[in-house]
Amino acid sequence: MSSRGVVVAGGGAAGFFAAIACAETAPGLEVTILEKGPQFLSKVRISGGGRCNVTHAGFDAREFAANYPRGERELIAPFQRFQASDTVAWFESRGVKLKTEGDGRMFPTTDSSQTIIDCLLGAARAAGVRLNLNRGVEAVTKRPDGAFELRLSDGDALPCDRLLLATGGCRAPVLGQLAVSLGHTLEPPVPSLFTFHVEAPWLRGLAGVSVEAVEASVPGTALRERGALLLMHWGLSGPAILRLSAWGARKLHGFDYHFPLRLNWLPRFSTEALTAELESRRKAQPARLVVNTPIAPLSARLWERLVLASGLAGDTRWAALPRAGRHQLIQQLLRTELPVTGKSLNKDEFVTCGGVRLREVNLKTMESRLCPGLYFAGELLDIDGLTGGFNFQAAWTTGWIAGKALARRH
Repeated sequence: MSSRGVVVAGGGAAGFFAAIACAETAPGLEVTILEKGPQFLSKVRISGGGRCNVTHAGFDAREFAANYPRGERELIAPFQRFQASDTVAWFESRGVKLKTEGDGRMFPTTDSSQTIIDCLLGAARAAGVRLNLNRGVEAVTKRPDGAFELRLSDGDALPCDRLLLATGGCRAPVLGQLAVSLGHTLEPPVPSLFTFHVEAPWLRGLAGVSVEAVEASVPGTALRERGALLLMHWGLSGPAILRLSAWGARKLHGFDYHFPLRLNWLPRFSTEALTAELESRRKAQPARLVVNTPIAPLSARLWERLVLASGLAGDTRWAALPRAGRHQLIQQLLRTELPVTGKSLNKDEFVTCGGVRLREVNLKTMESRLCPGLYFAGELLDIDGLTGGFNFQAAWTTGWIAGKALARRH
């Protein structure tokens, strides 16, 4: 094999992890990262509000893979080779300790993404990886001898024996053009992990209010998620909404992001149990105003708005709550319907559903089944996970497998 070596197109999480794994496994191999932008690991920098949600605490491969709307079945075997516990060990062996938060998300103990960036940059430099900024791959040609000829954004031509594409999510089809030019097919890219625009006057003024456990569903579909909900001045966010958007990425795209959303604000109550709860309040505190007696975990502000939105007057006392009014309130609490009129990308998790078809890739090596010597890692593949560290874990896993395979070909 000549010294043209390996080129990694993309200086993000997957590209760095692959380059480091390759260079550490085959020390004599020339490994080069080409990043088209002005800085490496830019998505790592902003992840988790600048803290970097490195992975998620879950150590059963099959259970972990269930958090991927695209890639669930295909990721089971890769996670059996390199999973979250391996990621934790990898960083800890390089002096970076991770901590687990209550919801399972894992962050560096420093609470700073710079810690992860410094670790990856340091590991890459120590392994002899050549790092290039402002040098993207514009076009690729497969040569008769099996090598690749790269045309770079600075006008240079660069040959390489093997090429790893880790260029990130295809938020537009053009971003997957290198893979397409080498014979691959892209699953059409659509957004995943987005928040909902809702135009409901009674919700205005509740921005910043959160509810710890809400069930959100889309009537007429199987989409249903439970989790925390955050009210924003333009609509709804929080884990329940982000998960719903991930599982429903293609279906909600098909609705052009205009659809009814149903919210159960008190999912721990059945209709019968809530009826009994309201009746007990009527008996125990008949003189109190309904709007002033919230049911936990709903905040006083949210409860008041829900009561008024059900059609009850603000001066209604429990003793005077008619049967019809009680029914309307139960409907509002368990089956609020809101019109979704659009979406916004979640600021930390600009994730795309779509990418290179997984059946065109050998997931034991991440090598193309169509173009020998071509490898893939990260979001360019048609893999996307829920919020909470799952997308980074897919990047670490696919990068590590690709890097090891690239080294074995040396």
